[in-house]
Amino acid sequence: MAKRPNPIEVRPSTNSQALEEALLASRMNRPDEAERLASQVLKAERTNVLAAQVLGTALLIQNRPAEAIAPLQRAAHRSHDPGIETLLAKALVGAGREADAIDQLRLAITRRPAFPMAFLELGDQLGLSGQDDEGVSVFEAGIELLPDAVVLKVGLGYLLLRCNERKRARSLFLQARAAAPDRRDAMVGLARVMVLDGEHAAASDLYRRALSSNPSDALTRIELGKCLLEMGQREAGEASLRLAVRNEAQLAGPAIIALSSTPNGRFFLKPSAAARFLRVDSH
Repeated sequence: MAKRPNPIEVRPSTNSQALEEALLASRMNRPDEAERLASQVLKAERTNVLAAQVLGTALLIQNRPAEAIAPLQRAAHRSHDPGIETLLAKALVGAGREADAIDQLRLAITRRPAFPMAFLELGDQLGLSGQDDEGVSVFEAGIELLPDAVVLKVGLGYLLLRCNERKRARSLFLQARAAAPDRRDAMVGLARVMVLDGEHAAASDLYRRALSSNPSDALTRIELGKCLLEMGQREAGEASLRLAVRNEAQLAGPAIIALSSTPNGRFFLKPSAAARFLRVDSH
């Protein structure tokens, strides 16, 4: 019996079929296939917004943001879709055009119905560019329009935490956890507030919960290690730091800082000695 061909390997006979297969390839995490099929559709239908969106997304996934700009610009111009405009902003940021991205996001947040990720991206970009007050205002405007958007409360919480407004940040992380108890970024954000407020035991519990759903999160494991050292749990803290750098040797620097910055940690005169203590594989 002849082998049945994989649907994605069949040459599409129509543009609609090609677009369906491009969407399927995108869902199956095959961005190269999605790129090829979406490009094929656009050769025949230059104004196809969905094909341009699929192409731009596929290029972003492949870390080719500069190439993603043109198709996403065309799609955004034709559709005025805030989701596409937000994707375009991500491409602009990836290409080093942060100011253009902010301008694009300012437009995206005016669309209705409001799109939460546009507010998140704009608030984050403003914060990264040092415009903290405006970033806070953007998040607050988004939350007013979308009071159930947990992602905006978490985003605002992190920006406020960076501004050392810990009380407001704590309140937002608690609200986010009440709405979504297993949300990792809210757990980690609340834990960071607790560490700054000296609540190391409660923070360590949250770090452990966050790690239970993603054990490979080395940065959170370093934060847990430092927290345990602050509590006087030296062996457990050092073990956490060793585990963090086991497969992430590039994080040896933050781990060494965590090890030496607490009263119950260790100080090494030579970084190489600290690396040996953490059992960092230099190869």
